[in-house]
Amino acid sequence: MKDPFMRNLIEQLKRALAISKKDALIYYTKPPVLIQGIMIPLLMFLSFCVGRNIPVASLVPGMVGMTLYFTSTSVVPVIAPWESRMKTLERLAASPISMSAIILGDVLASFLFGSIISIFSILIGLIIGAGVTDSLVLIVSVVLAALCFSSFGALLSSPPTDNVANVMMLSTLVKFALTFISGVFIPIEELPAWGRAVSLASPLTYLIDSLRYCFQRDNQCPVLLDITLLAAFTVAFLIAAIKLHERSLPKRL
Repeated sequence: MKDPFMRNLIEQLKRALAISKKDALIYYTKPPVLIQGIMIPLLMFLSFCVGRNIPVASLVPGMVGMTLYFTSTSVVPVIAPWESRMKTLERLAASPISMSAIILGDVLASFLFGSIISIFSILIGLIIGAGVTDSLVLIVSVVLAALCFSSFGALLSSPPTDNVANVMMLSTLVKFALTFISGVFIPIEELPAWGRAVSLASPLTYLIDSLRYCFQRDNQCPVLLDITLLAAFTVAFLIAAIKLHERSLPKRL
């Protein structure tokens, strides 16, 4: 290929895929990932729903949304601080790979993990009696949300620290806070005015609204707006994550 820009772009994409493969082999096979990404949202969901007379179609959007949200953000926030502590980040910084490719690789690994696990939660919803009213919107929403939450997780890992516990504490605090104001357990229309205002800043709000459309046609916003805002959040999170990691990299080495 004669175009130097395209040749460099393809090389960086290959390196991003190598980073993604490395993350999948090292991080996504660990027991804590199953706890953070699957068991916690499942237990939260069951504790809220058991014993309550709630229609299945009303339960499934929250279950799918929580699973996708927690799985996509379960590992990527701790990759940068962990590699800073293990000194493997120095090797990456010395190699011919851009920070954009490193972050993209982390995001892709998280995206694949979240997407695959969310498929199982959707299948569980279908088994217990939920019906999908729009398959195309469901696929687009899940793919965009997995990218969005993975990029959000990369953004959360940008503080220049090698203390994994600090990043996990920040990540957990933010994730749980967004869960309770995004319509997962309490519909947005039932929140107080301040809660509805705050919920507009959460990408999880638009995923849950889109999923409610896909499973029960009970969305509050136009579904095209939900998808557009998920895409906008994805781009914003990814750009911010790359810029902040570029700024914090010298402090990590």
